[in-house]
Amino acid sequence: MTARAADRARYDRATAHLDAPLAIVDLDAFDANADDLVRRAAGKPVRVASKSVRCRALLERVLARDGFQGIMSFTLAESLWLARSGFEDILLAYPSADRAGFAELAADPKLAGAVTVMIDDPAHLDLIDASRDGGREPVRVCLELDTSLKLLGGRVRVGARRSPLHSPAQLADLARAVARRPGFRLVGIMAYEGHIAGVGDAVAGRPLRSRAIRLMQAAARRELAERRAAVVRAVRAVAPDLEFVNGGGTGSVQHTAAEDAVTEIAAGSGLYVPRLFDNYTSFTGRPAALFAQPVVRRPGVGTVTVLGGGYPASGAAGPDRLPVPYLPEGLRYDPQEGPGEVQTPLLGSPADDLLIGDKVWFRHAKAGELCERFDALHLIEGNTVTATVPTYRGEGHTFL
Repeated sequence: MTARAADRARYDRATAHLDAPLAIVDLDAFDANADDLVRRAAGKPVRVASKSVRCRALLERVLARDGFQGIMSFTLAESLWLARSGFEDILLAYPSADRAGFAELAADPKLAGAVTVMIDDPAHLDLIDASRDGGREPVRVCLELDTSLKLLGGRVRVGARRSPLHSPAQLADLARAVARRPGFRLVGIMAYEGHIAGVGDAVAGRPLRSRAIRLMQAAARRELAERRAAVVRAVRAVAPDLEFVNGGGTGSVQHTAAEDAVTEIAAGSGLYVPRLFDNYTSFTGRPAALFAQPVVRRPGVGTVTVLGGGYPASGAAGPDRLPVPYLPEGLRYDPQEGPGEVQTPLLGSPADDLLIGDKVWFRHAKAGELCERFDALHLIEGNTVTATVPTYRGEGHTFL
């Protein structure tokens, strides 16, 4: 029996009393992935990206482990909810225009002490000030550095379009604007190198493309390490009490941790290991989060149909954004239909061994987004579901 076949047998036994559709997290794999992130971070604390988990119970689990410290959140409303729930040291990774949220933040000492908000423009300070509604608590802020690699005098850009702050001088200017502004405290710098951390460098069947990605990423790492160090020096000259410099992502943990200027690493997807993380040479994780759909039809030889499963991930539309049938091994989509809203035909010889009511296990393309489809995660240890915990959706929250 292959390791994947053994996993399928475990998952089927553990959930035999549960009807699909359902979602699981294999805690043995989850914990092993957490250990691997800590190992690759080489002594620097890992801040957990909540958008890649979207489950309070699992955030609590991973933050209880040595090597993890703090949360990187994705909306201000989520940040405030987590802070009210008892989480501390929450870094909001994206600028916000949530005026009601800023009013709440500025009025509550506990929330203001727990949450750090992201800015990359003086207009963000203006918006926060205009939203205070009498609240006088100082707001903790972090500056975001644009990590993109610019070539040919800026005519070619590699990387996500995030912050407009690219040079040390630009970040130092904004740091001075914060320092001059009453009611704000500059505490950190963040830089997410998505073109390194979030792009696989071993694309199946594409050796030339894979080599080109590796060359690009090597050049981007060298350029960013030098520029990030200069940025940190420039900002510390303005704010010597800077508390943290955050960088990285699941795909670049060990490279980012090697930079002296970086004090902590951000990662989250590496806990669940969705299918987009199969194409990396730098690490190998264990798939921990899966969902099951029930077989509801047997249209013919080599074909079964499962209920639903059309759960595409965010990003540029393409085959790599689709979930994949994972267990039993050997199933594939009908290219004329793909994963459907209500029904999904699956082809392949394993279909002939599946009966009505059997489960087919899938992996989502991206971590966290699976939790927007399910209100609970069944936590499996060995052959047993040991707990069932709500996702954000299960607690009545859909922040995005």
